[in-house]
Amino acid sequence: MLLGASIITVSALLVYFVTIINVGRARVKYNVMPPAMSGDPNFERALRVQENMLEQLIFFLPLMWIFSYYVSELWGAILGGIWILGRVLYAWGYYQEAKKRTLGFGISSLSGMSLLLGCLISLVMLGIKTINF
Repeated sequence: MLLGASIITVSALLVYFVTIINVGRARVKYNVMPPAMSGDPNFERALRVQENMLEQLIFFLPLMWIFSYYVSELWGAILGGIWILGRVLYAWGYYQEAKKRTLGFGISSLSGMSLLLGCLISLVMLGIKTINF
């Protein structure tokens, strides 16, 4: 059923939606109207948070689903929750100043790499088992 993966997916997309709203709010607050993509540094940080979240979602979501299916739904949800926490800390820090994004980046990166490693090991083991070496 993969309920855990579904809950984590919706939660990650909710966090992403909040970053979209924050860019819109920053556009108004710092008077950076579309199609402009630069201006006040505070606006640019809000935009980078949203863009980076989108970039990371492309890496995270497939890995979390593959891990949840082939390795463990529980651990997929746990690592996914840690990834979301990392992204929230990343955003919170980056909104304040670029140097403060490091902790969140580290947490989400370690979570993502754990998912990647788990997927690779599981799929290789499954492939070896299927081929019957």
